[in-house]
Amino acid sequence: MAMKKGLGRGFSSLIPDDLLDESFDPSAGDDHKVSDLRNIKLSDISPDPDQPRRHFDETGLAELSASIAEHGVLQPIVVVPLKEGKYQIVAGERRYRASVAAGKGSIPALVRTLSAQHKLELSLIENIQRRDLNPLETATAYVKLRDQFNLTLEEIGTRVGGKSVSAISNTLRLLKLPADAKQAVAEGKLTEGQARPLIGIEESLVNQVLPKIINEHWSARRVEEYVATARPVKATEGKVQKPRRLVELPVLMKRFGTRVTTQQNNRGVGKIVIEFTSEEERQRIEAQLGQ
Repeated sequence: MAMKKGLGRGFSSLIPDDLLDESFDPSAGDDHKVSDLRNIKLSDISPDPDQPRRHFDETGLAELSASIAEHGVLQPIVVVPLKEGKYQIVAGERRYRASVAAGKGSIPALVRTLSAQHKLELSLIENIQRRDLNPLETATAYVKLRDQFNLTLEEIGTRVGGKSVSAISNTLRLLKLPADAKQAVAEGKLTEGQARPLIGIEESLVNQVLPKIINEHWSARRVEEYVATARPVKATEGKVQKPRRLVELPVLMKRFGTRVTTQQNNRGVGKIVIEFTSEEERQRIEAQLGQ
């Protein structure tokens, strides 16, 4: 597969959404073949009644609605046809709701039949199993399987060759990298091991050290050591905090479909951290916690 170079700057780069940049979507070509892009009346579209997500952040929805009112919807939703010219949402209910709130009469949508939906799922899984994707394309494929095909991370891992939930989650975390680091990973200049310590680091710091990592061929271990010394050290009551021991929690990872860890210091004080890669995923986890 040819390497995709450009990072898109579309609507989803301004406001987090459940669809990712097509620059890293390994099934984008197939998607266009089996999907029919249309402008559909909002009155002809309905949400999926079996959609597990029930809570939508009102503030975020209002912000998205304001942006849609000004810029329009640049990322189509995905729907399947029902009877009598009606459609049901597969992915993009948040954009649908925001468009209704913005007073829009219609919305761009990719129309797929259920057989086409299944074909795309198989295409994504086949691409991943061939192991010729770069890590960003793999992460994008995982997100698409999760968000558009409603697969849990455990189900994704099983279908792509028995990968663990933590392995899937770690690859998804690469989507949190700053743009320049993502580009370096996509172009093969930065390995997944080198990139992972940079996740969650200030973008200015990443951009500063990135050329050194690439040009001097730093090991993943050296990147970790640099990040540990370069980040500001927090102090509590005048004392530097001791390093926290981090342990993954497989049972909770399986439940929430994402990476869950405990961070505990030598005094036994700690916290449980549930990671998420998008606003959509955060709200899904919040809904599960409230059950």
